[in-house]
Amino acid sequence: MRWRKALIAAALVAAALLLGGAIWVARDPEVVLRADFARQRIGAGLQQDSVDVAGHRWVYAFNDDAPPGAATVVMLHGFTGSKENWYPLAERLRGHYRLVIPDLAGWGASSRQPGADYGFVAESERVAAFITAVARQPGRQTVLLGHSMGGGIAALVAARHPALVDRVGLLNAAGIRFADNQFGRDVLAGHNPFAVHDVATMQRYLDTVFFDAAARPWIPWPADGIYVARRVREAAFEQHVLDRIGRSEERFLPGEEAAHIRQPALLLWCRQDAVIDPSALDLYAARMPQARKVLLDGCGHMSLMEQPDAVAEAVVALIERGTPR
Repeated sequence: MRWRKALIAAALVAAALLLGGAIWVARDPEVVLRADFARQRIGAGLQQDSVDVAGHRWVYAFNDDAPPGAATVVMLHGFTGSKENWYPLAERLRGHYRLVIPDLAGWGASSRQPGADYGFVAESERVAAFITAVARQPGRQTVLLGHSMGGGIAALVAARHPALVDRVGLLNAAGIRFADNQFGRDVLAGHNPFAVHDVATMQRYLDTVFFDAAARPWIPWPADGIYVARRVREAAFEQHVLDRIGRSEERFLPGEEAAHIRQPALLLWCRQDAVIDPSALDLYAARMPQARKVLLDGCGHMSLMEQPDAVAEAVVALIERGTPR
């Protein structure tokens, strides 16, 4: 009789917890995404903090568990991305280097100012201020990695603020005139090829940026609908940024300014990148003859998630063996 009462009590508690969780999610659906991002961050061995810099509240992941004097590695995500994109790589670099991984101003959990410019130039100046406030430390080299849009931003920071950046890595970087592909034609036509407004277009977005199906993130219910709703809300902001980095007078500025980068550098692409065509690798390399070129096979635009082991190897080589021009 007692065990029956215990089972009934346990069932009632479970039902109450389930109901409470359902009410919580109903009031704040994005709690599901935040919980999953926290799970990923903890799994990668990272902590989280925030700081006010350049008129924005920056939220960033970090890990300080590194040998004395080890380099600080700052990682900048791409268009529609977030700091979470870097976690597979961070997990492999953790313990060897100090890691600082922000949501860029205007993106992810960082703040956004109405009417502000979030193009290459404006963001590069904000990143320079962020590095000064958070990443730069006496006795440590600062290594700046940028992916896609973040690569264009990183190129400008390295070119215009050489005292802040000792080594730079551009991964599938935007900001240069590459061979025509469907993505580029859509951007020039004023469209957002990354736009998401339902589950089908979310899948199309993932299929565009990932070549390796095994590496594509699985977004189960109800997270899929919550993610779609977020991207729908972000549509106007995404288009505004894409107009700046893809169609304005500054769209090729990172590639032009790359000729002023003197630091040891890494240029890394994937052969199957359907977003930033791999022809961009040689175009950047022509302006950065000191850079080591790495072209991976079997991955698309998300090299840092599709082949994190190979990317980690290339980054370690940049830090440990890179030499100035």
